[in-house]
Amino acid sequence: ESDAGDYTCVCGDKQSTASLAVHALPVLFKEELKNEVIQEGASVSLRCVLTKAAPVQWKIGSKVLKASDKYQMSQPGTTAQLVIHDLKVEDA
Repeated sequence: ESDAGDYTCVCGDKQSTASLAVHALPVLFKEELKNEVIQEGASVSLRCVLTKAAPVQWKIGSKVLKASDKYQMSQPGTTAQLVIHDLKVEDA
């Protein structure tokens, strides 16, 4: 999308200009989340890979998760990762 705009070819005192529009492809999951079974008190890392970098939001049910000591979120490039520490039964 950042390549969209007006491009001009100049040759001496002559020029030709064209407008370029770029239609963005949708973000898709290249690798989806996988089910996990983990012991209470342990930590778990959940990871998914997108087809291109885009903002993600982590949720449990309808509750949006916020970064904290319990929830650590990172997104290097196209990989989104959530680490949940000190798992409790209610984290399922």
